[in-house]
Amino acid sequence: MALELLCPIKTYHWGKVGRTSLVAYLKQNADFSFIANPNESYAELWMGTHPSGPAIIKDNDMPLENWILQKPSILGEKVLNTFGNNLPFLFKILSINMPLSIQVHPSQEKAKELNSSYPDVYKDPNHKPELAIALSKFEALCGFRPYDEIKQFLIDIPELSKVIGEELVEKFVTSDESSVQCNLKFCFTSLMTASKTFVKSQLDAFLQRVRKMTDSQSSVLGDLLTKIYDYFPGDVGCFCIYFLNYLILEPDEAIFLPANEPHAYISGDCVECMACSDNVIRAGLTPKYRDVETLCEILNYSTKSANSKILFPEIENDFSTVYKPPVPEFAVCKINVSPGKEYHLIPRDSSSIFIVIDGSASLEKVKISKGQVFFLNANNHFVINVSTNEEPLTLFQAFVNV
Repeated sequence: MALELLCPIKTYHWGKVGRTSLVAYLKQNADFSFIANPNESYAELWMGTHPSGPAIIKDNDMPLENWILQKPSILGEKVLNTFGNNLPFLFKILSINMPLSIQVHPSQEKAKELNSSYPDVYKDPNHKPELAIALSKFEALCGFRPYDEIKQFLIDIPELSKVIGEELVEKFVTSDESSVQCNLKFCFTSLMTASKTFVKSQLDAFLQRVRKMTDSQSSVLGDLLTKIYDYFPGDVGCFCIYFLNYLILEPDEAIFLPANEPHAYISGDCVECMACSDNVIRAGLTPKYRDVETLCEILNYSTKSANSKILFPEIENDFSTVYKPPVPEFAVCKINVSPGKEYHLIPRDSSSIFIVIDGSASLEKVKISKGQVFFLNANNHFVINVSTNEEPLTLFQAFVNV
């Protein structure tokens, strides 16, 4: 069975505005009752059963979660055995206009500990691994840079070294292989816990120097620094670009964010899938609560290249590629069907949710088009037909990776 869903959107301040937002554009295409406000920021479209934004079945106005509880077998036997009567993932579209916070997600064990100790801040005991698949040029910070890159920035940017402390910087730049991660932790913790006033004074001094540079500005990421500073002037997160990998993803490129991986999205549109959790530990570029101590304590301080952060999809057939991160809660499949083609969707042994990003087609006898979202039962066979006079169909399908 294919059930069309009506899905909520989130108007966070960092979203793109009006119909420039892919979130608003897709929502308005599929839901005629929705009219995008040209002055509103539309950040996220949520597809799932998360209590903060549950999807509703279009035909009967029933929350999807209630439908599943009435007929749990539709989830699939493996899902029931692993996760019970719950859909373990939240599927999203993100449309990002400005940098999000420097953040990390805790492991399952740490999430339980934080939820037990600080339930008002960390509201559930679940971990939150994430997958982001670019739909446009997509900028992000992800994971610590290779040692040599961080070392060179600390040498080239004395203002940053002053904030951290010359002694700690010296220990880091002279590290051997066995001490790199330990010394990196000391340096990064010192930066993130430094006086706000001192951080701002050194950032301002460095930015003045950057603006006077010509050919060498790119060597210190001058454009990126200026962009982030314009949104968060004087924030310590501006200095984090010299510790974290800066990635520019092209459409269909993806990154997977496991527990303890420092990251921040900067701009662009993406498909995102995650385990159902609200646990985010923030430490910069945000007006929200910052838990710097916990973030610095649990971070993965391994230093790896930007390319190592990219998750490459597997080709299933001529129509389908699938992104399978090393977690059981979710995987995401991209499906492209050309005009005049018929495609038999691969039966999944879990229920799934898909969203049409481009084009139109027939799913059995149901017409599907851009922006529509559907829930599919486990183990069902569905046929997609794109007529010769229709645009190519692109959809993304999330399912449980068990």
